[in-house]
Amino acid sequence: MANGIQTANGKAFEYACVLAIYNELSAIQKIEIEDSPQLKTASSLYESMDEKMQETLDKAAIAAVRVIRRLEPQLWEPNGNEPLYLSIQPDSAGIAGDVRDVLCLRKQNGWEIGFSCKHNHHAVKHSRLSDTIDFGKEWLGIPCSENYFGKVVPLFAKLRKYRDDSKSAGKPMLWEEVDNKVDNYYRPILQAFMDELSKIDSENKGKVPEALIRYLLGRYDFYKVITDDRNRTTRVEAINIAGTLNANSGKEKAITKVPVLKMPTQFYHIGFKPESDNTIEVVCDEGWQISMRIHNASSRVEPSLKFDVQLVSFPSSLFTQTEPWDLDDTFTRRITKYAELIMNNH
Repeated sequence: MANGIQTANGKAFEYACVLAIYNELSAIQKIEIEDSPQLKTASSLYESMDEKMQETLDKAAIAAVRVIRRLEPQLWEPNGNEPLYLSIQPDSAGIAGDVRDVLCLRKQNGWEIGFSCKHNHHAVKHSRLSDTIDFGKEWLGIPCSENYFGKVVPLFAKLRKYRDDSKSAGKPMLWEEVDNKVDNYYRPILQAFMDELSKIDSENKGKVPEALIRYLLGRYDFYKVITDDRNRTTRVEAINIAGTLNANSGKEKAITKVPVLKMPTQFYHIGFKPESDNTIEVVCDEGWQISMRIHNASSRVEPSLKFDVQLVSFPSSLFTQTEPWDLDDTFTRRITKYAELIMNNH
């Protein structure tokens, strides 16, 4: 139930971001919002929220647009490339390696940026492990070994048998009924995963850490927009790996430079998180650190397990800004007036 609410809030937040961009910029240029099934879904979820929640999402989105507008001149200076197209991407885009939820596009010159919208959480791509998933090939472009599958196939085969037999009996088996699921499944599957990741790395020195990060973050540069409802702030992170963010628009330049992030070339540590049986840590050079928690995505037994992946740390060059929702003209005037008093006294 909680996951369903989080998903609904996230999609409603995507729509709030589209509205915020449109309301902020439509007075100075032509903007078209592309109609699509995913836009209708997001709009419907947004409209179903109560007035207080809509206001929360709106304030979070407006704060994000304030930040990104300062970084992206092409948003507010068309330079003859109108209209600005806004769209919401289908979930299938994420599966294909594009984690951006909201797209801003100028078809005339091919410019685009995307937002990954997160409502009160920082998680990145959710991936699965199973006896049929070759994570090496799918994630890194390097197939897993027979040794890896020799370790995990028997474990997932047992889970498949539990599922099939219990369904045939008319009472699907629940994970809480599985005997010692941590020691019998979680730990050995995670250990096999770590062993294989280390093996692939040793045979392809310098390539695997970057491939892992690129897989987790997606194939395109983007702005990660994260709401913090409790503190009434929005955090914006510029994931600028290929250097496509922060582009000029004619003679107009961004107020702030967004650095290109350095990719890792080596693993410093791959191992279980201290005092945890279901979470591993992957530490790389250049300041990258990943936490990967494995779990059963459903209460019913399935022959697969899911990763909840968190990027614990980024390179120090990562551009981040936390924007208060209630930063308005009144506050700005007060700060300006205070600064003038200080200057006059000196």
